[in-house]
Amino acid sequence: MKYRSLGRTGLQVSEIGLGTWAFGSPSIYGSVDTDAAERTIQGALEAGVNFFDTAPLYGTKEEDGIAEKVLGRALGALRDQVLIATKFGRYHSRVHTNEFFDAENLRWSVEQSLSRLGTDRIDVLFFHSPTHPDRINDDIWAEFALLKQSGKVRFVGLSCGFIQDTAEMTKHWSAAGRIDVAQIAYSLFYRQWEPIIAQLGRDGVGIVARESMANGFLAGVFNRDTVFPAGSLNSRYSREEIIERVETAERYRTLLVRREIPNLATAATRWVLENPAVSLVLSGSKKLDEFLDSARASDCPPFTKEELEQTRRLHRQDFSPA
Repeated sequence: MKYRSLGRTGLQVSEIGLGTWAFGSPSIYGSVDTDAAERTIQGALEAGVNFFDTAPLYGTKEEDGIAEKVLGRALGALRDQVLIATKFGRYHSRVHTNEFFDAENLRWSVEQSLSRLGTDRIDVLFFHSPTHPDRINDDIWAEFALLKQSGKVRFVGLSCGFIQDTAEMTKHWSAAGRIDVAQIAYSLFYRQWEPIIAQLGRDGVGIVARESMANGFLAGVFNRDTVFPAGSLNSRYSREEIIERVETAERYRTLLVRREIPNLATAATRWVLENPAVSLVLSGSKKLDEFLDSARASDCPPFTKEELEQTRRLHRQDFSPA
């Protein structure tokens, strides 16, 4: 595992991090096996991962923060050896379609997350995908200053929502120094944020790339006939779009997979790492072997200039992220 600087934070992060959405959200990812989840977390630690991402929303209508609890238990005494990022502002138990971005909620959410994680600090606290600047109460910035002063939050991040809603806000917060880290959907399938990623990198903001497997289509686990369970993220796609996504993924497989890069998941992760503004790529894999396919990308040789140019020529459209 190789490591990079997380923007201006001074933190050194593993090129691959582990996202924990699948460890707490049975309605989206199916039943949660906490023992298997803890094995994946332990395996990620053994692979050299030092950045773990979670959120209160990764739970159920009955209980927020299931994934935070799983992560806290799995890390245990190793907590001081890693970096933990979590989020605030969206919760299943409080009707997760609403947004709570104000000082009072921020204080409450931080205390809840610290308790569930079993820690005294959050290394990066992300706004959880606000939909519009109007949803942010101005009192939040003074509260962030107090939380940083107390040591409960080290750095402020923005987990970006849809680009049409939050691009200008993201650029403004970056230029004004309000955020230290941004978490952005970025993959071979979805590149719309690339110019903004470049700008944020110039501003010194660390970039955490998410959804780089395009909800599994770039993991090579689906085919033209795959049927997705009702309610799952991919069930919204028509059969025509499923076929289009699968065929596009196959073209990337043909181009990028070779002896040093054994499968499409590794190749797709390696492609994201080729962007010098990216600090790390989050893998949201539920199973350890699938996670390790992404983790191998850190040790793979870079793609050639010609290969990267061919991926540009193959990119005909952006497929929507989750």
